[in-house]
Amino acid sequence: MPSATAKHKILLVDDDAFVLDVMRQQLTQLGVTDVVAYQQADGAVDALKADLEAFDLVFCDLQMPGMDGIQFIRELAGIQYKGALVLVSGENTRILQTAKRLAQAQDLDILGTLDKPTSIKQLSEILQAPANPREFAKSRDARISASELEHAIESGQLVNHYQPKVAFQDGALVGVEALARWQHPTAGWIFPDRFIPVAEANGLMDQLTQTVLTTALGDTRKWLTRGLDLHVAINASMQCLSDLSFADRLFDSAQHFGAPLERLIIEVTETFLLDDRVAPADILTRLRLRKVGVSIDDFGTGHSTLTKLRDIPFNELKIDRGFVHGASRDPELGSIVRASLRLAEQLGIRTVAEGVEDADDWNFLLDAGCDLAQGYFIARPMPAGQLPAWLHEWNARPANSI
Repeated sequence: MPSATAKHKILLVDDDAFVLDVMRQQLTQLGVTDVVAYQQADGAVDALKADLEAFDLVFCDLQMPGMDGIQFIRELAGIQYKGALVLVSGENTRILQTAKRLAQAQDLDILGTLDKPTSIKQLSEILQAPANPREFAKSRDARISASELEHAIESGQLVNHYQPKVAFQDGALVGVEALARWQHPTAGWIFPDRFIPVAEANGLMDQLTQTVLTTALGDTRKWLTRGLDLHVAINASMQCLSDLSFADRLFDSAQHFGAPLERLIIEVTETFLLDDRVAPADILTRLRLRKVGVSIDDFGTGHSTLTKLRDIPFNELKIDRGFVHGASRDPELGSIVRASLRLAEQLGIRTVAEGVEDADDWNFLLDAGCDLAQGYFIARPMPAGQLPAWLHEWNARPANSI
């Protein structure tokens, strides 16, 4: 989102005429004069339907007669509004934050939230905030076929990028997570949000995972020869964890590349369903017996979490980014993060915070006692060859920069 001095066309939606007048005056003081206000949400929806690009920023109250703010969010998602949205309310903070997450779940770009009454300082901060980072450029129009993806896997178009994980206590690089990227010959980079669902729906996850694994093992061996002794995390789907041969194939691949098993971590998404409770437990327990790390990913987003912690020998817990980013400013998120860290500590499990996006996130997690950090504040995912140069720059940073 541009700064407050840039040209905006803003839509205000609030049933209180006085509130609208105050916000309009505050925006004028910030140099934004192209403002349209509606006291009825349905009128605002009609205006957007008439021209989806007419407004690049919408401020919407939650508590309104007729169409309320939640219904308005639903309408924005339905017409595929692509501008930014700011939610405004005098309601309980938890309600406001829930509404924010509801909007994000419907792929709306939430620039921020404001408590009533709004202040000019709050508005200025909102207008100067960058748009939410979206690594995955979603394109719903271009469809990927299973045969196209299979060809990409077999022809080496899938490559690994690696995102560093560093220790909170001293900033030391501890490991990386391997993330698949498709280097399409004509479409450019294609990110996992587009091809993973195709792989899952067409029985290609095992082949895709094996490709990521073998590439990661080869890169691990290269790093070892350069003195980089790192843990390398690889995501495993339930299709992989339903095949009892998965562990043996992993052991064989590691032996082939000369990569130490104790440097591998298999990340299992916390939303996986244990329809077959035996095979995943069999595979993951065998991995742990051979010193391969097993991490529960996206912790807090799935079901029967405690049951999974009981039944699977996890030795790492990754707190989902949806709880991490902004936890220093959101008491509810902060409480969830601290409770997760206490649980992991009591179980003797290492903790990783993913989605550490700024210094506030870093300082909060450091104070809360988290072990490792992963996120854009440290580094974006990068090709294997760029890791040594990034590490040199990271180690050369000023001591007080984090």
